[in-house]
Amino acid sequence: MSRPTLLSPLPDLLIDPVVRAALAEDLGRAGDVTAAACLPRGQTLSAVFAARKPGRISGLDCARLAMAALDPAIRFTQIIQDGADAEAGAVLAQVEGEARAILSAERVALNLLGRLSGVATLTRAYVEAVAGTGARIVCTRKTTPGLRALEKYAVRCGGATNHRYGLDDAILIKDNHVAACGGVGPALERARAAAGHLMKIEVEVDSLEQLDQALPHRPDVIMLDNFALADLIEAVRRTAGAVVLEASGGVTLSSVRAIAETGVDAISVGALTHSAPVLDIGLDAV
Repeated sequence: MSRPTLLSPLPDLLIDPVVRAALAEDLGRAGDVTAAACLPRGQTLSAVFAARKPGRISGLDCARLAMAALDPAIRFTQIIQDGADAEAGAVLAQVEGEARAILSAERVALNLLGRLSGVATLTRAYVEAVAGTGARIVCTRKTTPGLRALEKYAVRCGGATNHRYGLDDAILIKDNHVAACGGVGPALERARAAAGHLMKIEVEVDSLEQLDQALPHRPDVIMLDNFALADLIEAVRRTAGAVVLEASGGVTLSSVRAIAETGVDAISVGALTHSAPVLDIGLDAV
């Protein structure tokens, strides 16, 4: 699969605080005592970031900023771009500069690069699984605390689409909201009364009966939570394109194609961010 189109990088302003917090955690109270003991000041090192396994790459700016935070003079040269696919053994970037700084930043750079590339790689697999159906794969808010902007960027690198970034993006009425409001109808009435003209409203339903209760209130999106395939097909038939339908709940790589083929518009997958394995990437001296 080719690199996703219209993929805009995150501004350094958003990435740098995450990188610096991770470096501060790793350096602790005394800094890198191993590098200080073993490497004289001024010794230089050349190294490459290389993929140990094939995958979709995301997070190279994290690696660049980790190096720059410890020594702005380090030369960081990207060989491929975020959103591109790499084979095992492919060189992703080259670094050259003060050895102490490079090795002190190594683990933070690899942690973030491997984590985000893992998210992008798993996302790509889901996107490829539904290719040709018209259904979009979207992520959720089930992200690592502090890494949401980065992980949602990695989802875009994988070719999927972001759901809400936070609680302030859109109104999403979940099952507990419905229970607290006394039903789907009352919850949607309150949401509609409070929403501004640019605020989207989505409601989660767990049955065809609740779907029928929601439709007269004309929500922008209806989330079909843990629907059987037959019920998804029936929901698509009943709505006939009048509302965006999002399938959700327990979606796996083995089930996502069948869900997409029911005709739903979007499929939200929490696993993209909460269960993605880290892509094995190493830093090798050359």
